[in-house]
Amino acid sequence: MGTMTNEPTHDESGKGRPTPKRSESEAARKQGLTIPKDAKAARIASRERDRAARLEARAKMMAGDPNYLPTRDRGPARLEARNFIDSRRTFGEYFVPIAIMVLMLGLIKNAAVQKAVVYGWSTALVMVILDTTLVAYQLRRHMKKAFPDASERPHIIWYGSLRALQMRRFRIPPALVGPGGKPAKVKPPKK
Repeated sequence: MGTMTNEPTHDESGKGRPTPKRSESEAARKQGLTIPKDAKAARIASRERDRAARLEARAKMMAGDPNYLPTRDRGPARLEARNFIDSRRTFGEYFVPIAIMVLMLGLIKNAAVQKAVVYGWSTALVMVILDTTLVAYQLRRHMKKAFPDASERPHIIWYGSLRALQMRRFRIPPALVGPGGKPAKVKPPKK
């Protein structure tokens, strides 16, 4: 019979380097961060660092980097819902411009124009409700096929319906696909 030893075995699951001492970690952390002695200058430097970090995070989010997306937009199911909604035109994305036009026309003091405004507004509202309902139904069918065991499907349906109501150019994160399923033109971030 072989003898058993109580020596620890070294497997490949370690990090491959020794744990640094606390003093080394603190020194490395302080070395990269230079804080001015003056309190006012320190506040200004802190604001500038925070501003640069926010701008970098926003640029990466607008580029579609999943690590920088807000929590509500993360995950493969949400990406699928976004692509499904962005690949078609909906009446909801034109609702805001129509509403502004109706409000402007409502300022005209003419009975015929006011009557047309009321009918136009009612028609637009009914169209948005019908279109959003139809899009939600189509999205539900699509998500059942793409993610049959998704427990958060009702949330994704709401997410997609609300995205369908937004004007295309103001959607965040920006559309990766254009109408018809073509890849969208990605604009470079503003500097």
